[in-house]
Amino acid sequence: MGEFVRLEVQDGVGTMRLDRPRMNALNKQVQEEIRAVAHEATARADVKAVVVYGGEKVFAAGADIKEMATMSYTDMVDRSAPLQSSITAVAKIPKPVIAAITGYALGGGCELALACDFRVVADDARLGQPEILLGVIPGAGGTQRLARLVGPARAKEIIFSGRFLGAAEALAIGLADKVVPAAEVYETARAWAATFVGAASYAVRAAKEAVDRGLEVDLDTGLEIERMAFAALFGTKDREIGMASFVEHGPGKARFEGR
Repeated sequence: MGEFVRLEVQDGVGTMRLDRPRMNALNKQVQEEIRAVAHEATARADVKAVVVYGGEKVFAAGADIKEMATMSYTDMVDRSAPLQSSITAVAKIPKPVIAAITGYALGGGCELALACDFRVVADDARLGQPEILLGVIPGAGGTQRLARLVGPARAKEIIFSGRFLGAAEALAIGLADKVVPAAEVYETARAWAATFVGAASYAVRAAKEAVDRGLEVDLDTGLEIERMAFAALFGTKDREIGMASFVEHGPGKARFEGR
């Protein structure tokens, strides 16, 4: 367990809890602790879904600018790959991952949210990629994941302007998936994550990989990724359970074992 990031597990749902006062700024230590928790959540069989949560007041207000301000070009050449890969470690968790966003998700905080599969956003939250206002661009996936999520034109406008988006606009463009009162954000995300606890784990994993990898390639290659994943699932116990249950009891009644 890290100093600022920890994994809390209850009833099959793991919470990646960021807790670095006051704004969960993502300094080097936090970045590496995010990576470590992402790897732990990946490895633990008792974790079926993950919620990323910064607390009641703020998700993550961005990178630690005081730390970055003194870095040279060569410093950032050395640091940029670990920075980016720490966020990518969250995207590569082979389980459903839901960001529970309160307060601010800006810069690196927004990039952390973009690395999740879904985003539950407080109705008073603010999201954005304001790096341009510092004379730089997003460096932990913002230019790539935001464009894939909301389209290139919208992503360019958000990144070029550096403006903050409210929850209603985020929902309208697909940056948010659910908007709820701030006091309900975490429990809403946990309840959503809990719906995956009894799912066929390897089928969910295959579906996530097929979608994510398919977005990176042409359609024919994506279809081949899907075909291979589909066929591979016929080697799982859950496929046997699911199909036998369907034949005997109808849809939606299978009790999967996660193997």
